[in-house]
Amino acid sequence: MSRFLIGIDEVGRGPLAGPVAVCAFCLKEEILEDFIKEIFGGKIRDSKKMTKKKREEIAEIVTKKKKEGLLDFKISTAEASVIDKYGINPSIKKSLEKSILGLDLDPKSVIVFLDGGLKAPDIFINQETIIKGDSSNALIATASILAKVYRDSLMVKYAQEYTQYKFEKNMGYGTKAHIDALRETGISPIHRVSYLKNL
Repeated sequence: MSRFLIGIDEVGRGPLAGPVAVCAFCLKEEILEDFIKEIFGGKIRDSKKMTKKKREEIAEIVTKKKKEGLLDFKISTAEASVIDKYGINPSIKKSLEKSILGLDLDPKSVIVFLDGGLKAPDIFINQETIIKGDSSNALIATASILAKVYRDSLMVKYAQEYTQYKFEKNMGYGTKAHIDALRETGISPIHRVSYLKNL
């Protein structure tokens, strides 16, 4: 019987605006090696060091494989209002739970790899947290890419609604132009008020 491997990462912990996104990505253990060769050319790379185009290409390939039933992934988000109400870490935890439970796998039969300080629910008895996992573990790296592409696409949509903040360029992060726009026009409904206290 083949085992499922799951990789989990979050994107958007630090921005001043927009949601945080958590992706749980899974595939069968026996196809991992071929997957790494096809997606990463044998060398795993941190999503932040890839070009936007490369991330989008990988996300497209992975999404196609999902439609073919070869693998699966779930992405869950917590909006700015949720982050303001509960804090970033509880918001990430809740999104992580939604993503991993959404895969609908037997917790006892999977191995879960998580980036940084992330932790899966206790029912997942085989789990390992890897520091800088997005640059050393293919499953975490793929989850990171999928979450980033998804979140970036959301911020590009928000940019059309809230044009003054240039979200399509800064993705909600606190660039000089973004902060200048905040000081000039105030906050939007997708800003994290709890992140703006020192502005």
